[in-house]
Amino acid sequence: MALRILSKSFFAQRLATSSSSGLRFYATKKYTSSHEWIEIEKGVATIGITNYAQNALGDVVYVEVPEVGARVEFDETVGVVESVKSTSDIYTPLTGEITAANEKVVANTKLINKSPEAEGWLFKVKFENQEEVDQLLDEADYKKLTEEDH
Repeated sequence: MALRILSKSFFAQRLATSSSSGLRFYATKKYTSSHEWIEIEKGVATIGITNYAQNALGDVVYVEVPEVGARVEFDETVGVVESVKSTSDIYTPLTGEITAANEKVVANTKLINKSPEAEGWLFKVKFENQEEVDQLLDEADYKKLTEEDH
């Protein structure tokens, strides 16, 4: 799928520590090669599809998000985004527990097209494995990946 990133925003990294787990956490934005964005702050990741992905999908008509409290494993299918063009599975890039699901995008799917990397977020996960975070793409690597799709 050829997608194009339009977001120019970059979130500065800052180091924080979790007193309960000892893992290091960064407040930053990361990406996956399957076009999810991940904004991480204090051990919780907010996840959605990138602006690039929503452009490729077209008008979103159906969204399924995971249930709060569900335990998810890295790269597990946790939801679906359907558009007039296609249906795409949503994968979790991190292992952990779902702490929130954005019911607003279920009720108003246009939020994904209007604001995919803000109001159109899909779910939040309290993650357990810093190594999974470390393997995510930064903004420059994601931009390079999307440019290679052309």
